[in-house]
Amino acid sequence: MPASALKAKSVTGLTTFDTELVRIAAVAIVLLGCTWLLSGQPFYMNILSYTFLFAALATSWNIIGGYGGQFSLAHGVYFAIGAYLAGNLYIRFGLSPWIALVPAALAAAIAAALICWPLFRLKGKFFGIATLAVSEVAFVLANYFDSLTGGPRGMSLPFKAGFSNMIFTNRFSYALLMLGFLIFCLIVSGFVYRTRLGYYLQAVRDDQDAAQASGIDVLYVKMTGMALSAALTAMGGVFFALYLRFIDPPTLLSLPDIGVRFLLISLIGGVGTLFGPLVGALLIVPVEFYLRATIGGSIPGGHLVVLGAVLILCSLFLKRGIVGAAETAWQSIRRRRHG
Repeated sequence: MPASALKAKSVTGLTTFDTELVRIAAVAIVLLGCTWLLSGQPFYMNILSYTFLFAALATSWNIIGGYGGQFSLAHGVYFAIGAYLAGNLYIRFGLSPWIALVPAALAAAIAAALICWPLFRLKGKFFGIATLAVSEVAFVLANYFDSLTGGPRGMSLPFKAGFSNMIFTNRFSYALLMLGFLIFCLIVSGFVYRTRLGYYLQAVRDDQDAAQASGIDVLYVKMTGMALSAALTAMGGVFFALYLRFIDPPTLLSLPDIGVRFLLISLIGGVGTLFGPLVGALLIVPVEFYLRATIGGSIPGGHLVVLGAVLILCSLFLKRGIVGAAETAWQSIRRRRHG
C-alpha cells in the first residue's frame, strides 16, 4: 500500500476517531446516569460492576479477536497474571493496586509475546486450540505454585478500605471504578480501530496472505495487537482481584467462566465492532445472574446451556452479532432513502 494512501487513511482515521470519542462520551453519560439511579441498590450495583468489568474485558479481547480475527482462548492467563501480581504486591509489599496496574500490564504483554510468538504460526481453529492448551497448562501451574498463587486454597486479600487500596465500603464506588475502566478500554479500542494498527489488523483478519503480499509485517501486527489486548486484560484482573478480595485458579482460569466468556460476549454483541462487546455484556451478564439464581441450584451449569443456545442462535441468524446486524439494517435503510 503506498505511503501516501496510508497517510491519508491515518488522517481520516483520526478524524473518525473524534466521532468515536463523541459516541463513547454519550454512552458514558447514559451508563453513568443508570448507575446513579440504581446507586441505592447494592444488588444491582453488584450486577453493574460485573457487567462493566466484563464489557471492558471483552472489549480488550476484541482488539485481537475481533479486529485481528485471532480467536484466543488464553486471555484468562493474562487476566490471572494481573490478579495474582496485584495480590502478591499488595499482600507482601503493601503496594497500592493503582501502581500494580503498570507492572501487571507489562508482565501480561511480555507473557503474550512469549506465548504467541510460536503460536501465531498457526491459523484459524488451530490457533484457538493451541491457546486452549495454554490456558489448561496455566491452570495446572497456578495450582502447583502455591507459594505465589495460594494454590487450590486460594489467596485472600486483607480488607483495608481506602481509595489508595482500591477497596471501598459500598458497591456504588466499585461500579464507578469498573465504568471508568470500561470507558478507558473503549477509548483505546476506538483509537486502535481508527488508526494504522487497526487497518492492518483488519487486513490480516480478512486475508492474511494478501496482507503479507502487500508488505504488511503480519507477525508484528498480530504480536502488537495481542500485547495490547493482554495488557488491558491484566489490568482488568487487578480490578477483579480487589473487587472480590479472594482469588484462586478456578475463579481466574476457568475456561467457561473466563476464557470463553470474553469470546461469547463479543460474538453475541458484535465481534469486530467497537460497541459490540458492551452490548453483549449488557445482555449476557444480567441474564447469567438471573439464570444462576433461578436454575443454578437445581440444574448445575444450566446457565451455560442456555448461553450456548443463545450463541448458536446468534451464529445462525445474527452472524455479525447484535451491533453488526443493526449496522447492516441501518445501511440498508440509508441506501433505500438515497436510492
